Amino acid sequence: MISWIQRYFQHHFRLIFAVLLAIIIVAFVFTIGASPGIGTADRRAIDREFFGYNLARAQDQQRLMGDAQLSVALQFGSFGGIGEDQVQNYAFNRAAALHLADQWHVPAATTQEITDAIKNLRMFHGPDGQFDARQYATFRDNLKTNPAGMSEGDIVRVIGDDVRIEKVNKLLAGPGYVLPGEVGNQLERADTTWTIATITADYATFQPEIKPTEAELNQFFEENSFRYEIPPRVVASYVKFPASDYEPKVSLTDAEVRAFYDANPARFPKPAADAGKPAAPAVMPTDSAADFAAVRPQVEAALKRERARSMATKAASDLALSLYEAKVTHGPELDSFLARHQLASQPLAPFTRESGPAELGGAREITAEAFRLNTDRMVSDAIPTSDGAVVLFWRETLPATQPLFSAVREKVAADFVESEKRKRFVELGRKIWQQLAARLKAGDSPEKAAEVASTAGVKLEAKTLPAFSLRTPPQDVDYSVFGALERLEKGEVSEMVIGADKGTFVYALDKQAPDLSESNPRYAETRNQLAMMSGRMSGAAYLSNLVEQELERTAPKL
Repeated sequence: MISWIQRYFQHHFRLIFAVLLAIIIVAFVFTIGASPGIGTADRRAIDREFFGYNLARAQDQQRLMGDAQLSVALQFGSFGGIGEDQVQNYAFNRAAALHLADQWHVPAATTQEITDAIKNLRMFHGPDGQFDARQYATFRDNLKTNPAGMSEGDIVRVIGDDVRIEKVNKLLAGPGYVLPGEVGNQLERADTTWTIATITADYATFQPEIKPTEAELNQFFEENSFRYEIPPRVVASYVKFPASDYEPKVSLTDAEVRAFYDANPARFPKPAADAGKPAAPAVMPTDSAADFAAVRPQVEAALKRERARSMATKAASDLALSLYEAKVTHGPELDSFLARHQLASQPLAPFTRESGPAELGGAREITAEAFRLNTDRMVSDAIPTSDGAVVLFWRETLPATQPLFSAVREKVAADFVESEKRKRFVELGRKIWQQLAARLKAGDSPEKAAEVASTAGVKLEAKTLPAFSLRTPPQDVDYSVFGALERLEKGEVSEMVIGADKGTFVYALDKQAPDLSESNPRYAETRNQLAMMSGRMSGAAYLSNLVEQELERTAPKL
């Protein structure tokens, strides 16, 4: 089994960093007590112990966050939609769970447990939700050279830690407790059979005439001044080191090109024999000299670009170090220094955290680095980019400002019109709801009621849906409709539920409650699910409390 693990993790780190490079090697900046954050920590910062980590050390912060980021990516298959605060909380709770595992003598994960965990990781699941050996093989073959020094043992360690953490979570959760009333409420919510009609009003076609006066616009601007505040902006310049300038300096041997190909076969699939036929993806490297020869130019170009980017980054690092050693920061002295090195800085238009420098593609890593600069640190380290590297020179940080009404009048007018349109749409919806309720109560069909209630300002459209339950909802229905069902009884129509582009009224044609007795097979299933959820929530609350206590215990004394 150990050999299986070794084979399956051979060269793993190239892909993990191809997919998650920006996630794994970018240090998160977070302030905890006396710690000023990764990358700008004071050398004299007081130690901050946290379950075996020193939060005052950038290295420990990166290890704590890096393990959490990798764990999330492997378990959920991606990192999208997860905020920095969420990752930090997960990292803290993860460290607390491992601390409990040590205290409770939870054994290390076995080889078989790690093997089973790998097969259950969503990162390696196919479209059917099952472990996909081909996808895993492609993952393995596409791993790039790891720039952060993470080893094969690191991935095995993270997966093994997650196995131990799951054991701790199960111990914390216990059997879970749930009341019969809670089971009944959940069954009724999930298994009630509904037959409904939706009556929709198109917001886009609702075009009331709105002509605001100057007084109304000024009042709207004063009441919503926060909308128009210009956030802090950085004024800076930069020196760029394009990778293309270094490509002519790169020399490669045949052995290096072949080794690069063997390490990255899926990046260079063999061309199809027919021009109209797509190339088949390469899953495993072959030993065919013909296959390599067919893609050798692409392999050499890719390797040359990588080497050139490394050389550009090194040149940028050398410049930053030289400036630091010479204590050169800005002004004529900086221009003279750059000129001696045959370099020249270029200005950047002032930019915010939300909209980075347009001249550099608005790159988030460059923006983040720029906002770390100040009077005490006016020159950045080398910042790798997709086409080389840059060094930033801070000039000033402009504070947030409130513009004059005249400068943003057009935007204020557009916002006022949209706000007023939304208000009138809501008012119209109340009138339509009253008309619909009266017509439906009188016995009209949803279609007839919609026709009668339609106004000159908006046309209503009715649609009856087949019977369904929330356990198996229809696929083509806005989820806002389901929220309205909780307040409806048979024969009632909801008030207008407003979405992004329409307003919807929900009419309950029929409502059939499920069997709420314990003889219902779903009763035991629902009770077990709620008990598990309750236990998990209690366990999570315990870990969060443990984290809070540890942070409070080690907080620097003022």
